[in-house]
Amino acid sequence: MEGLGTVMFDNIYNGKKVVVTGHTGFKGSWLTTWLLELGSIVCGISKDIPTKPSMFEELGLEKKINHNICDIRNLEHLKEVITAFQPDYIFHLAAQPIVSISYKQPLETISSNVIGTANLLECLRSLNHPCNAVIITSDKCYENVEWVWGYKETDHMGGRDIYSGSKGAAEIIFHAYQQSFFSGENEHIRMATGRAGNVIGGGDWAVDRIVADCMRAWSSSEHVEIRCPAATRPWQHVLEPLSGYLLLGQNLAQNIKNDGEQYNFGPRSEVNHTVRELIHDLSGYWDFNKPEDAYIVTDNLPFHEAGLLKLNCDKALFNLKWEATLNYQECIKFVSEWYFAFYQGKDDMLDLTKKQICKYHEIATGKKMSWTG
Repeated sequence: MEGLGTVMFDNIYNGKKVVVTGHTGFKGSWLTTWLLELGSIVCGISKDIPTKPSMFEELGLEKKINHNICDIRNLEHLKEVITAFQPDYIFHLAAQPIVSISYKQPLETISSNVIGTANLLECLRSLNHPCNAVIITSDKCYENVEWVWGYKETDHMGGRDIYSGSKGAAEIIFHAYQQSFFSGENEHIRMATGRAGNVIGGGDWAVDRIVADCMRAWSSSEHVEIRCPAATRPWQHVLEPLSGYLLLGQNLAQNIKNDGEQYNFGPRSEVNHTVRELIHDLSGYWDFNKPEDAYIVTDNLPFHEAGLLKLNCDKALFNLKWEATLNYQECIKFVSEWYFAFYQGKDDMLDLTKKQICKYHEIATGKKMSWTG
């Protein structure tokens, strides 16, 4: 990827100090890797290594960044790290990200996702130099009434589970802070929120996520249990929303009109597929006689799951000139090849991850995406 960092995102991240909270997680590891390729000086803040295996550890990222173990609910420690680093950009991904865990640990989820976000906003108040912050929430922040058209940024916040409620609450807290503290005297701070969901990609080993569950099972020659095979999701590769977050950070720095705004980042409509279809297509890289051998359907439904949830991304297209890059087949290929290489143990996973970022940029350039240069 040598040289590509100077063309992507108008070269705005090259040499800049960037904080990534939640950097040891799945999305955080991909974002950290991409920022390093863009020439950024990265400071990571996470409370722990969340999974075993861990993409963060497999890629050896600790040695390449300013790595901090810090719980975002500890305001004093968080402020100490951020103030010392003096970031130009912040991408806030740290959260309790699993719906099933929110049923078991509701207060942990609320404190991480709501108080943690408020603490990050408090830290921004204390900065006395220009900083652009992208606060990541979730597509589940919306009150889901299972309609067939996508949710717009102006639709109601809500949630039938604690995780969704916590993400809706984080959006409300963001809006209150932005209006109360950042619209006047703190104009050197610009911030916006990004909403995405149904993100898949290599390196995810979180519990109760369909792709991670499949890879854990199939790597042990077992079938995976699925609960809702007919549930439809707009699956998107992790690089899709990350390109949106990075473009949003660029636009915050270059245009004050995006300050305080919210943006959805989601895939093209043809990437809407059922859980069964996703498993059938992913299983093609594994040694099954037929796709149906890769899974069994269980009637164990320990918590409510939405049948349909998708986003309307017209605002991102209109204001940021952003749209998803990969088609469904390309997405499946990226995911499958990463995990297959990992479980074969023959590839340098950092090198493969960089190659996938490079390939994603190549495809995006062919489609004339706005951020490609």
